[in-house]
Amino acid sequence: MAKYDESSIKTLSSLEHIRLRSGMYVGRLGDGKNFNDGIYILLKEVVDNSIDEFIMGHGKRIEIKRDDDGTITVRDYGRGIPLGKLTEAVSRINTGAKYNDDVFQFSVGLNGVGTKAVNALSEHFHAVSFREGKYAEATFEKGVLKKEKKGKTDKYRDGTYIQFRADHELFGDFSYNEEFVLQRLWNYAYLNAGLTIVYNKEKIHSEGGLRDLLAAEVGDAALYEPTHLRQDRLEFAFTHTTNYGETYWSFVNGQFTSDGGTHQSAFREGILKGVNEYYKKNYSGDDVREGIAGAIAIRMKDPQFEGQTKNKLGNSDVRSWIVGEVRLAVVDFLHKHREAAKQLEHKITQNEKLRKELNAVRKESREAAKRVALKIPKLKDCKHHLGDKHKLAEETTLFITEGDSATGSMVASRNVHTQAIFSLRGKPQNMYARKRSEIYRNEELYNMMMALGIEEDVTGLRYNRVVVTTDADHDGFHIRNLLLTFFLQYFEELVVAGHIYILETPLFRVRNKKETRYCYSPAEREAAVREIRGAEVTRFKGLGEISPSEFGQFIGADMRIVPVNVKTIKGIQETLEFYMGKNTPERRNFIMENLIVV
Repeated sequence: MAKYDESSIKTLSSLEHIRLRSGMYVGRLGDGKNFNDGIYILLKEVVDNSIDEFIMGHGKRIEIKRDDDGTITVRDYGRGIPLGKLTEAVSRINTGAKYNDDVFQFSVGLNGVGTKAVNALSEHFHAVSFREGKYAEATFEKGVLKKEKKGKTDKYRDGTYIQFRADHELFGDFSYNEEFVLQRLWNYAYLNAGLTIVYNKEKIHSEGGLRDLLAAEVGDAALYEPTHLRQDRLEFAFTHTTNYGETYWSFVNGQFTSDGGTHQSAFREGILKGVNEYYKKNYSGDDVREGIAGAIAIRMKDPQFEGQTKNKLGNSDVRSWIVGEVRLAVVDFLHKHREAAKQLEHKITQNEKLRKELNAVRKESREAAKRVALKIPKLKDCKHHLGDKHKLAEETTLFITEGDSATGSMVASRNVHTQAIFSLRGKPQNMYARKRSEIYRNEELYNMMMALGIEEDVTGLRYNRVVVTTDADHDGFHIRNLLLTFFLQYFEELVVAGHIYILETPLFRVRNKKETRYCYSPAEREAAVREIRGAEVTRFKGLGEISPSEFGQFIGADMRIVPVNVKTIKGIQETLEFYMGKNTPERRNFIMENLIVV
């Protein structure tokens, strides 16, 4: 047993603490495959400071460059960091102007933490500030100051220049996903109308704000001209589409709140109140909001976020003023846009009719399920839910898997407190272009919805992560596509909110008596064979061939999961039609033309 005395007590410097407990500052480290991996948070923290300058009225242009080696350069034309405090501002924790509300009222960056964390977690960090013909610069390696310099210059406009490269020692062999970077930068543009971002010579600019965001995401699928309101503290836009469910993009001080929160709830409530006031009806919230696509952004002092991921706003004091402003704006919009008002009313009455039909089918499905079993068939739940069957927690995961053998290995090796398993009995039906009522008549899909807690509404979701877990063969890929079709067709909001994932499991095991290595690609297998002498190679034909003792590491702390993302929701139906529709000849030709022979 380790000795516990005075020598056990450690005091870490700020730099040591950031590097040792990096997750507290940038969340997960990752290698760039996940939208929330640390390398994107590093970029965010640097750009946030430039955005703050724009918000305060200083500098309308931000230039960003990304090199092939992962080096990021951000140049703004704001006021520049005060020269005498440059080194401290980028390296000393709890140092910064954002503690002063007179200077930064609605900061999007972390108070006194963001840039310091980037510095500490970068193998190279270079900061330069230009102010009134003078400059100061400082260069760091892994947070340690290496060089400082000050002087005069008349060549450069005022502003700040930051260059950094994430530390490979911490982040491993990382790479930036261009789509993730562009999505973040376009969000900055939508949230800050009039700002120009130049990224590797590509211009990113929006004048319409959240209205432009909806146009990019929804496009021609919008049923009527979007409602749009922009004020100092509040901006929102919404329209309806023919898609199922509700889809929102919500932001607080520039941060994307994928799990919504009180501001999003108030937005939804304000829409309902405004609609009912205009039409002088008592429509239900479900009928008013079915098919809605909306975006809301607020700016506030001292936002309080729920959970470790900071993706859900908890402040209750924002509700009343958001509800009031949204209600008034909706009534005003409908009075001024009579054609849009007619289309919205038609959509609501359609939703009413479909909801009544769907409720009848749901009732039949519930009764049928009760007759079959008291418990949900093929669900091995986690202990977290024993106390509260409908409580969603960040750490909970449901694996949707195929076959009893794979299920058996996962059940034996899972974390019983937070990981649940739902086993499919076979291939689910292709539900593309089917009526929503048909998924409730499908026993397998209904059981899965009950397991997830979404048979009534997506707000009942019981697991934060829903992980599709299938074999890495043709049948497995087909099942994966069928499941993704189901979620994208009927529950796209779960995908947009980042709840749906795909589990990566190894294709090969390379081992000898001294070493075992698991490989996720033929390239990794070939490298392992070269490095491990006298190795035997096993090709896993299915998940059922992986023993429980092995499977534990693949769904443990180092689990590889790939989030399912959609570039824009307007492309969902077109993609599903091509891959899952009845255009078999066209799809066959595409496969033949793009077939890769290995």
